[in-house]
Amino acid sequence: MTDQLLDRSPFLRGPYAPVHEEITAYDLPVTGNLPPELDGRYLRNGPNPLGLEDPGHWFLGAGMVHGVRLRDGRAEWYRNRWVRSRRVAESLGEQWPAGPVHAGMDFAANTHVIAHAGRTLATVEAGALPYELTPELDTVGPCDFDGTLPGGYAAHTKADRWTGDLHAVAYFWGWDHVQHVVIGPDGRVSDTTDVPVADGPMMHDFALTERYVVLFDLPVTFSMEAATAGSQLPYAWNPAHPPRVGLLPRTGPAREVRWFDVDPCWVFHPLTAYDAGDRVVVDLCRYEGTYDMRVLAEQGPLTLDRWTVDPAAGRVSQQRLDDHPQEFPRVDERVVSRPHRYGYSAALGEVSRDTVRPNGDFGDDVFAAALLKHDLSTGTREVHRFGRDAAAGEAVFAPAGPDAAEDDGYVLAFVHDPDRGAADLVVLAAQDFTADPVAVVHLPVRVPLGFHGSWVPDR
Repeated sequence: MTDQLLDRSPFLRGPYAPVHEEITAYDLPVTGNLPPELDGRYLRNGPNPLGLEDPGHWFLGAGMVHGVRLRDGRAEWYRNRWVRSRRVAESLGEQWPAGPVHAGMDFAANTHVIAHAGRTLATVEAGALPYELTPELDTVGPCDFDGTLPGGYAAHTKADRWTGDLHAVAYFWGWDHVQHVVIGPDGRVSDTTDVPVADGPMMHDFALTERYVVLFDLPVTFSMEAATAGSQLPYAWNPAHPPRVGLLPRTGPAREVRWFDVDPCWVFHPLTAYDAGDRVVVDLCRYEGTYDMRVLAEQGPLTLDRWTVDPAAGRVSQQRLDDHPQEFPRVDERVVSRPHRYGYSAALGEVSRDTVRPNGDFGDDVFAAALLKHDLSTGTREVHRFGRDAAAGEAVFAPAGPDAAEDDGYVLAFVHDPDRGAADLVVLAAQDFTADPVAVVHLPVRVPLGFHGSWVPDR
């Protein structure tokens, strides 16, 4: 039965395969020299099914957060911990920490891990609440921001360093709207705005500018047919749902969204966005045409594009920035909502000097063996390769200091080392991206390929 299960699900084998133990390891070995300015925690979330049960989809495994604590040029510890939803706690023979639950949805948040207002939060989409963790990654319990959150929450957030606010766009199949939620610097909800939408669209992510919340209302919507058939991820391509991008003003007496048509496509993640005079520029990873949420693989073409929304003309123009398949785009978090020059992403498929294997995507043993750095000012790209059998996760930028230049810092990622059968935390110098890593922290175990993470500095 176990062999049949492994043969059936690509997300239970290879670099996706779950680990079965929680580990705490101290004083990790390091090749190279860890920059002393890296003082904090590198955290990453992802699905890690309990046991070998097949969750049916990569997005549905119980969340496990992995973390490495860096200080004074040392890697003090590595920890991995399941997020203790009720089901996970009971499966581990523990008492659930208890707390609020939205609409009966209690899920071991598996998508992102962030820090805001003194809390470490594991997040997930579709209306379930985030879970608060201790700095050592133990579960505190579900979080509704001290009772101020009126409904569900979201996987992705955007922090505005100029205001100290944390923004999110929540969706839930039972709503006739999506909800823009603002968490203030005090960790409580300061504002919510409901935006009417039809068909229950999946809004996995959004973008933020100084003036607008940018919404992606695209044709992956709630499917009652899939739900009735027992799907735990009842969202499907809906050709009757018009694709559009919306601009919701962040302030003002009349916060009504304005919508603009786009060609049929799917977007999981924007790189970031900013205001350019009266127009709005959005850089994003775009899957052209239909997107089948059930299979994940062989979608696309998948490209890095730029949308320029022109409210005066009432249209969106599209520019191709990079035609190589890539996902998990990230910027220096300090430039979120403002003009940016640099971006980082994971190249999907095999990478040679000039090409990336076409049709690279999630699943079916296709994964990132390289990270990309984009200079959007010059239109150039650098590639850092890890080797054919390596598997790299999302790249996260850590600035060298609070006032450092946009690419003055380090790029952090978990990379599977096939020779050791374990993971490394690789630290690249952003300004010397193709060079050997400045440091490699050798973890004692594998870190399964997962989703999103954060650099959480102590200062």
